[in-house]
This record gives sequence, structure tokens and C-alpha cells, in this order.
Amino acid sequence: MTEDFGKLPVTEVVTRRIQEMIRSGEFPPDSRLPSQRVLSERLGVSRASLREALLTLETLGLIRTLPARGTFVSGERTQAPKAGENWRHDARHTIAEVFQTRLAIEGEMCRLAAAQMTPPQLEALATAAQLFETAWRNGDLLAHVEADLDFHSLIADSCGNGMLRMFYRSIHDVLTESQRVPIPNTEVSRMEASIAEHHAILAALRSGDGSAAARAMRTHIGNTAQIAGVVVPV
Repeated sequence: MTEDFGKLPVTEVVTRRIQEMIRSGEFPPDSRLPSQRVLSERLGVSRASLREALLTLETLGLIRTLPARGTFVSGERTQAPKAGENWRHDARHTIAEVFQTRLAIEGEMCRLAAAQMTPPQLEALATAAQLFETAWRNGDLLAHVEADLDFHSLIADSCGNGMLRMFYRSIHDVLTESQRVPIPNTEVSRMEASIAEHHAILAALRSGDGSAAARAMRTHIGNTAQIAGVVVPV
């Protein structure tokens, strides 16, 4: 593997590669990963790219770094972090602040988007909702989060308020992290509910009902926040 991957960022390719190693059993549950030096050489990437990939995988709960012991694949003995423990932006914003902000702006963007989403935009949103579900059922957490981000971003891009769109894009990195953080603590029943919430948002947008779309989005964000250890009034 080299660091020439066309349009895909190197870190994304490395993250996907390690996830596949875990899913295939090449790195089984509770096994210790090779050192960063060895693993970066094996994958043919820089240590910096590898470190960022490992941080993403740890946020998703696929691996766990234990002080003075190394990095392990999550399993019965090496459990994923508890709710909120895998948040790594505290120096900038707490996870509660991020969900409070998402609740405020995404509900409003959803309300505004309902009046003007075109059939192609709604079709793209339906595709993202389906990929969100399919990736989860296939155990592809990276594709699952990517589809989740696409779903929310498509709504933001369809919002008629340019300032809200600009603000949403400016905080993309923390939004991305806030959608990864709940994953390790998401039970099957909660994910089934999250899938249904996406479809409820889509249905409200299809009907052009801005108020219903905003309520559905706020309910979805509030429920997701709880899995991340945050309670926000909706």
C-alpha cells in the first residue's frame, strides 16, 4: 500500500484497511495491534496518517489504547469506552455543547429545507438513509458513519439560509466526531430506533412539512445525545 489513493484521503484508506483487518479476524478481538512503527511500515503509510486512523477507530469503539500496554482490538477483555469517554475535543468544545448546537441549528435547517427540497435531493437523502442501515447491518461502521454524515449534510445543503450552511460546514470536524462517539454504546434496539428516526425525517421532508421535519430531527439528535452521555432538552 502506498500513499497514492486517488481521491480518497490517505487516513480514510488506512482506517478502512484496519477496520477490514479487524472484521476479517486478521486482528481478532482482544488481540494487541502491532506497534505504530511496525503497522505503518506494513501498510506503507506515515505514522501521522496511522495515528489519525487509530484515533478514529478508537472513537468508534473498535480498538482501545491502554496506557503502558498498547492498543488492542475491543473484545470481552478489552471493552469499548463508556459513553462520552472517547470524546477528544474537550479543549475546544464539550460534547454537550456540540449536541446543544446541533439541536439548535439542525432542527431549523430541517424546517427550512422542507419547503424547497427537490426530487433529486430527496432521492439522494433516501439513498443515504438506506446506506446508513445497510452499513450497520453489515458491520461496516466507517461506511455507516459516512452515510449518517451524508444524510445530515444533504439536509444542510438544501437549507435556504446561506449563513446556517456556512456555519454547519465550519464545524464539520466536531460534527463528524459527535456522530462517531455514540457508536460504541449503541445497542441494537437503539440503532433500530435511529434508523426509524432517519426515515421519519425523510417522510416529513417528502411531505414538505417543515414543523414535523424539525421535530423529527430534534428528537433524533436528542436521542443520539443520550447515547453519548448527554441530556439535551428537545
